[in-house]
Amino acid sequence: MCDIRIINGLEQCRGIWKHTVPQETVWDLWEFRACFQEHFRRPVCFITAENSHGFTEILPLSWIEESQCYGYFPGETWQGKTWLEQNRIPVGNRILCDMLDRCPGPYYLRYLLPSLESVSPHQCVVDEVEYLFMPLDYDYDIENYFQQFSKKSAKNIKREIASLQARACYRHNDISDFEHLVQLNIRNFGDRSYFYDIRFRESFRTLMHYLNEKGWLRITSVIIDGDIAAVDIGCVYRGDYTLLGGGTNRDYPGVAKLINLYHMQRGCQERFNLIDFLCGDFSWKQKFHLTARPLYLLSNCLLETLPLEDLKLGGAGYVE
Repeated sequence: MCDIRIINGLEQCRGIWKHTVPQETVWDLWEFRACFQEHFRRPVCFITAENSHGFTEILPLSWIEESQCYGYFPGETWQGKTWLEQNRIPVGNRILCDMLDRCPGPYYLRYLLPSLESVSPHQCVVDEVEYLFMPLDYDYDIENYFQQFSKKSAKNIKREIASLQARACYRHNDISDFEHLVQLNIRNFGDRSYFYDIRFRESFRTLMHYLNEKGWLRITSVIIDGDIAAVDIGCVYRGDYTLLGGGTNRDYPGVAKLINLYHMQRGCQERFNLIDFLCGDFSWKQKFHLTARPLYLLSNCLLETLPLEDLKLGGAGYVE
């Protein structure tokens, strides 16, 4: 028999999270999410199910005032919806519905990992699809990857980036390039850029410094003819390379392909488990034969849907 409780103190929630959530991916780390909590400052609402041995289950929520609903902790939002991916809900939890019933308001929980064994199909649907590059699938050889394409397509891609490649040099982990990333992203997407929101921008800045302190940060900048042509920010945690965001200079068409292929080449060379290009698609991720993995939505309310051309990008994405 479990006792279901609601916890609202941030420090107590921190302890429960660190005791309960496995640290399998960078998304699981309290410190990673705390970078966003620091700037969004959402009221927390952790629903826990406790037995005689301590906390056994956790449903970590945050109240999102402007949407008038609960989202997955820490409730950081872009275009009105939470941004952080690979959110966990207890596997095979028979009391999950009871926990949801105790939620003190509407909830909209997205980007959930596919582990909701106790939730019926009508309650949980596909939210979006994330896209992964799996170096092992190609024996860590980028030329094996290009064999997925027709000879004509592979030749066209290589030809398109060849002239840029001949003029390009790469710079790694220059913290000051974060400012270039922000400027490029806002220049391309205006107020639809998630860096347009100062809370989000400063969350990313705090996150960048945290990742740098841990030795996990990967900032990749492409410099062509002395200009910053593209900047990506990502991290490596337990062999997973996650591209968190980026920006490209429209004066250099094709540079997005160049930097994304550079990440893939690097993933093969460093024998990463995977490269996560996140959700969001301009169709380039499918065209590049990335592995699709659905993430799920669990909600008892409706929010205004995003435009079809979702601008969430892992890596630089395509803007040309």
